[in-house]
Amino acid sequence: MKKIILLLVLAFSAFIAQAQTATLKAGDTAPDFKLKNVNNKEVSFASFPKAKGFIVVFTCNTCPYAVGYEQRIIDLDKKFSSQGYPVIAINPNDPEASKADAFDKMQDLAKQKKYPFPYLFDAGQKVTDAYGAKHTPHIFIVSKTSKGNVIEYVGAIDNDPEGTKAEKIKYAEDVIAALKSNQKPAVTQTKEIGCSVKRKAKA
Repeated sequence: MKKIILLLVLAFSAFIAQAQTATLKAGDTAPDFKLKNVNNKEVSFASFPKAKGFIVVFTCNTCPYAVGYEQRIIDLDKKFSSQGYPVIAINPNDPEASKADAFDKMQDLAKQKKYPFPYLFDAGQKVTDAYGAKHTPHIFIVSKTSKGNVIEYVGAIDNDPEGTKAEKIKYAEDVIAALKSNQKPAVTQTKEIGCSVKRKAKA
């Protein structure tokens, strides 16, 4: 009987853990956050009172895919921040599992690459889990509505993770173009391609 109860408890715990890390989808409320930026100041959605929405990107220092998308993320912010859709980058990796993603390394990279957007440290991976971000990069495009901050798109930035295609399908740019025209995006979800989020080993 005790074994059965233990198995039920373990199964329920696994179910809860999976539910907590399920990836959010279009139409879901975007969880707010208050995380430390590389300039040591806290950043949240409220830090951008004039924004119409946000390009939330879970990315990191180390993943080859994240490195490959780095300039494209910078270009997204340069193109759309002034139009009301700033990039907010969040590092989801635990520094104990990926030492090169520690906060001081984030500061070094942001300074070296002259990031025009905040690069936030998710201590304890609470925001990562709230969004259900699974890879780097993993993008969530959010719009401000009368009902609050709503997710409009989840997935990849474009269809060219290797950076070799002459013609790309620019998912993120297409979504923002639709939102600016007061239309719903034609594509609201794609498969993100990148490295898995790094987590420290459980004791």
